[in-house]
Amino acid sequence: MSDLSISESLIEEFASNGAVCLRGVFKQSWLDTLSVGMEKNFAAPGPSHTYYTPDGEPGGFYDDYCNWSRFAEYRDFVMESPAAEVAARLMSSRSARLYHEHVLVKEPGTREVTPWHHDLPYYGVDGDQLCSIWLPLDAVPQKACPEFISGSHSTGVLYYPRLFVNHQNYAEGHAGFKNIPAIDENREQYDILSWNLEPGDCIVFHMRTIHGAPATVGLESRRRGFSTRWLGDDARFAKRPWKTSPPYPEVNLTPGDAMIHSSFPLVWQAS
Repeated sequence: MSDLSISESLIEEFASNGAVCLRGVFKQSWLDTLSVGMEKNFAAPGPSHTYYTPDGEPGGFYDDYCNWSRFAEYRDFVMESPAAEVAARLMSSRSARLYHEHVLVKEPGTREVTPWHHDLPYYGVDGDQLCSIWLPLDAVPQKACPEFISGSHSTGVLYYPRLFVNHQNYAEGHAGFKNIPAIDENREQYDILSWNLEPGDCIVFHMRTIHGAPATVGLESRRRGFSTRWLGDDARFAKRPWKTSPPYPEVNLTPGDAMIHSSFPLVWQAS
């Protein structure tokens, strides 16, 4: 029997706001494990690695994903840490499958911001029981914390995915998608969530929740984030009008199929 405690009020907060902060869920040993894996990862980046900071500019914003099977530290975290159960309980799902892991790093003094977006249009999946866990490996002051638009997951609106390198839409002119609103120019119109985070804290957010992240100008520490993306009971395969990210070329499911595939291992299931 798990000793993980996720209160009903926290589950309700996640359902209402689309993003919640959990305190002290992950032991320091897990952060140390991921730190080792991250060093290995960026010493040997995968094919999806991207460096967003132009040459000669301060700091450094870079990421990589779909490497959990390459590095034992990532694999151990995904399979053995509380992450999958945390995701399942907040999604009110009886199971949690891994969609992928995504590592994002901003070094101190990085000027690049992460554009406002939500994740679902990037992905080849639909459903309601879908979430991500953003776990920082460093303390993060609120001024450098990712920001989330409360309630944006429940509007029914899908926005075009945006390129992080230049903030342009992947595509335009496709039915069912809109341009992301001008949030920074109208911040007073939104309920924007962010937190001061200590090691062991994490943010769990719905794949439809609009979010972005500020620069790290003035920050003296790194902002290393290890994200895991989770699929609940109602997750179904979907096609997009563009190449999904991750692309998963080996997945030959039909739209509407349950996400049962070796690329998406079942990590946690209610007893």
